[in-house]
Amino acid sequence: MATTVHAMSTASTTLIDGKAPLRQSAASAAQSVTLPSLPPLPLQQQNRAWKATGYCRKLARNVAAMATGEAAPEVVSTDVQELIKPIQDAWEKVEDKYAVSSLVVAGGVFLWGSTGMISAIDRLPLIPGVLELVGIGYTGWFAYKNLVFKPDREALVEKIKCTYRDIIGSS
Repeated sequence: MATTVHAMSTASTTLIDGKAPLRQSAASAAQSVTLPSLPPLPLQQQNRAWKATGYCRKLARNVAAMATGEAAPEVVSTDVQELIKPIQDAWEKVEDKYAVSSLVVAGGVFLWGSTGMISAIDRLPLIPGVLELVGIGYTGWFAYKNLVFKPDREALVEKIKCTYRDIIGSS
């Protein structure tokens, strides 16, 4: 290592990393430091080529299947079909599809607006901390009032069952 530094300070023609040093004056050669060359970049372009080739093969397989009249390969799994079938049946039973569609759109707009409002409140300096303290306080109060003692727990369970029966209509 010492010989390398000595060779660099005297600006000799010693090869470092297989490369000849650039010709410089003695003053600038003593101050400059050469770094070793970096290894070549990984072959990312070849990875992209393999991905593109795989996609093109899949696309060509689908086109060939359609051209011969065979059924295209099934992309949707049976689990997704089992999930979609009840939704399609429920949609067919709906009489006023315009009203349901309007409610869905209004719900989406409300969700989008409430998300914006919550993010705006979250940016205020003190409000999120105060709301967090209120939530922690209410949680503690609810746990003490309804969960600590056995008669209160039983009353809470009975109240939940009664509300469930009122909503569902049967037990």
